[in-house]
Amino acid sequence: MRSIARTLADSDPGLLPILAKIWDVDVRNLPTSEIIDKLSKAMLEPARAEKMWDALNEDQIGALKAVLGSGGKMPANMFTRLFGEIRQMGAAQVEREKPHANPTNSAEALFYRGLLAQAFEQAGPGARPMIYVPDDLANVLPKHKTSYDNIEAPPAEVDHAIGPMDDVQNVRQADTSIVDDMATLLAYLQLYSAALEGETLAKADRELLLPHFLNKDETRLAFMIGLGITADLVEVEAGKATTKRAEVRRWLAGTRAAQIKQLADSWRNSPSFRDLWHVPGLHPEPTGWPYDPLVARTAVLNFLSEIVPEQDWWGLEDFIEEVKATEPDFQRPGGDYSSWYIRNDEGDYLEGFESWDAVEGALLEYYVTGPMHWLGLVDLGEDAARMTAYGRAFAEVIPWPTPPEPEGKITVQDDAILLVPRRVTRIDRFQVARFTTWVAAGDPYTYRLDSQGITRAAQQGINTGHISAFITRALGDKPLPPKIVQLLENWKAGPTAQVTMERLIVLRTTAPETLNVLLETPALRRYLGAQLGPMAVIVRADQWEALRDALGEHGIQAEFIGS
Repeated sequence: MRSIARTLADSDPGLLPILAKIWDVDVRNLPTSEIIDKLSKAMLEPARAEKMWDALNEDQIGALKAVLGSGGKMPANMFTRLFGEIRQMGAAQVEREKPHANPTNSAEALFYRGLLAQAFEQAGPGARPMIYVPDDLANVLPKHKTSYDNIEAPPAEVDHAIGPMDDVQNVRQADTSIVDDMATLLAYLQLYSAALEGETLAKADRELLLPHFLNKDETRLAFMIGLGITADLVEVEAGKATTKRAEVRRWLAGTRAAQIKQLADSWRNSPSFRDLWHVPGLHPEPTGWPYDPLVARTAVLNFLSEIVPEQDWWGLEDFIEEVKATEPDFQRPGGDYSSWYIRNDEGDYLEGFESWDAVEGALLEYYVTGPMHWLGLVDLGEDAARMTAYGRAFAEVIPWPTPPEPEGKITVQDDAILLVPRRVTRIDRFQVARFTTWVAAGDPYTYRLDSQGITRAAQQGINTGHISAFITRALGDKPLPPKIVQLLENWKAGPTAQVTMERLIVLRTTAPETLNVLLETPALRRYLGAQLGPMAVIVRADQWEALRDALGEHGIQAEFIGS
């Protein structure tokens, strides 16, 4: 990270004479700049470095090796957890307590001998403290004396690739169905402006939309809403989600591979989609503590490109444990485990490093089994994952794949049913969804051309001529089925008349005289509407329970059919 001269220059000037005494360097009556120059040269003498190394005990050598084995630096939070805290002392306190000779732990022994130092390193949007060995000093330390080059460093500091798994059960292959469901979502938002509840659709809209998805996971729907907003496909105004039509058309017109890439890149770069808020079992409280989702996602991409096999299966639990051992603060650059307010399902706050598995571990599992699987980036097995070609490209191991996309055709049936395979372009299915009634999702999707769909289309500026031209093109210029021709002709100029339909409750009597009694009794007539015949009358919808009680009071038995 830094040279010994730079390290000494950044140190408290009062500590320099003490370090000179420890390293047996005479710096009396020298100005600070000359002390730094003379001391740094002395510390880089192999003989002096070896003498200092020999003065260390086994634990201190182990701590120093751990930092050297991690590339010469280690996050200060990790180092403190492993080897203890370094008390920051002024020159007078160092002279009095002599932490180099009487350290409270291995960390202090190394720090106050000048073998370790602390500095800040940029990480994402902030800086984090690092413990390091000055680069040039590391080169002269006699590591060979303890066979450092041939021994295995402690597990907590090893940065090795996770080995492949051979036997994987319950395999779930990744797919690109998120592209199809995104097209469905965009069509829905184009037809109806949907209300939002928090970071997903309101319950009523979810209940209407999810049956038409290939994957009906509500957590995935929330993820898609976040992607749509980040990708500039969806806009939110006054609590309502609608489409950005020009951007939607551009995305729909792309290839499946390009559409997946745009969605994956949107997740990678989204500053607004808060992954932690979507982890099952976690309930973060937005109280101002620093959370940046980009920091964690960037770290995860580095993990995938560095510590897991490129094409083989790897253990998900092994992956989480490796991250915990080597980079536990991946989403907390400052190593702050006390001011983040996160509850579990029982309402307990998850604080301190002891909650790492419940928070960071759960987040890593969510990344792999949620967004990365939904985006087609990883296959899943039982406690196992494997990167797909898209996943390797996402981790920047290979270029983004551009597989050929077979062209599908829309089938138009005589009964006005349209069958749309997944291989049909998303923009064509989007258009079908705008002028039909949605019947079922699958491969193929099923749509029905009817008056309701035509009416909705007219509200969007799509007339029967547009519909006829689209279906004719889908048929390859073959004649339209007679039922469709008749339907479009009947609706060419819009509805010829209007009627209304409503649900009613009808009271029927067994004799005309009984109905006359009801109509002539004020206590009963108040609940009744229009008479439908000599033995039938409408009951006001909000009054039927009161009428039932009133009939009982008058000794009239009421039987409710279909209730």
